[in-house]
Amino acid sequence: MFTSQTSSFQDSIDVEERDDFDSEEIAGYSQKTQLNCYYTIYLYQGTSLTLIDSSLPSEAEPELRTYISRRLSKGALLGGMGNIATVELSIPEEAVGCYCCLLEQERSPEQPDADGNGYVICFMGGSEKGLNLYPLQLDKYVQGLHSSLQTPELQNLETEVRPYLSRWYEESVMHIYRVVQLVQSNISFLLHAALSHTHVDVINSDERTKADVSRFIKAASLQGLSQQDATTASLCKAISEDTLSDLVIDCSTGPPTLSNTVSNRFCDDWIQAFLNAAERCNPFLLRQILENFKLKAIQDMNSLKRFVRQAEMSHYALFRCCQFLQGCGNGDVLLQNARAEHSDLPEACSIITVLEEFLREQSQAQA
Repeated sequence: MFTSQTSSFQDSIDVEERDDFDSEEIAGYSQKTQLNCYYTIYLYQGTSLTLIDSSLPSEAEPELRTYISRRLSKGALLGGMGNIATVELSIPEEAVGCYCCLLEQERSPEQPDADGNGYVICFMGGSEKGLNLYPLQLDKYVQGLHSSLQTPELQNLETEVRPYLSRWYEESVMHIYRVVQLVQSNISFLLHAALSHTHVDVINSDERTKADVSRFIKAASLQGLSQQDATTASLCKAISEDTLSDLVIDCSTGPPTLSNTVSNRFCDDWIQAFLNAAERCNPFLLRQILENFKLKAIQDMNSLKRFVRQAEMSHYALFRCCQFLQGCGNGDVLLQNARAEHSDLPEACSIITVLEEFLREQSQAQA
């Protein structure tokens, strides 16, 4: 009965075997080598671009400038919003993913015609497909440079701007990789915490590790992606706080010690996919796997909602509901979300109570 469900789930996990990632993302990651990444920043005034700083080879920078000028002339760069494309430059990779963003200067009474002037910031590395997995992270990182660009004549270029631009790949792209490297096969506990709205407390670590884990949990959660509204998400969190203790990651030991761990078969099934991508040092593939994980969780959540609605009118649908929960391996999380979402529907809540009891009996029988 659940052949198609199993096949779809396996397809989600097996993204690393697909041709679209084999050619662009995995090639070049078979060995543990650092990806070549570059940055460039231009002053943009009127219609002219003036180079401020770049890590590109000298022969490649004019090619990038020509490309950016064409984009600006077509109005393809909007203030504060990044644009991602493939550019061909005189670099070892030849074709590379390029993120470009125009940071407009704030207009002042002394310069009322300064609209459109500002700085153009470019980040290059990996492929267009890879960078398109991180648009919000790159936008946010560029915005973090805004205050540093207010210094007259960029006197802080060497002390602030250049070091910040040089870290774009480490800070915007590599955080998921660092978390998987940190916890290894324990990644399933973080995945479950993200789905179940469980708070994760990182102790005895530096601020970067705490930020990395926080960003991973946010990236793995479904808030804002599924049909949950803010009230439902709050109720899910309240249920989690009542039933689950905080997941604690103690970094005083190597490897870190995790306590109050909870997982399920659904999360466990994704462990190897994450470890394989981390072994290849491929942050783009890791991000894609994480997106597939979330997509599968959302699909299962929507399936359960449909079954619950049908079960209100049909005992056979209730039976199918039980079979689905038994097969998906994520029943605890799905029912937690379903209970929160149907909290004002008595009949649905009654169905969910029956399903929760079914899962408890199944768990006890297996134990």
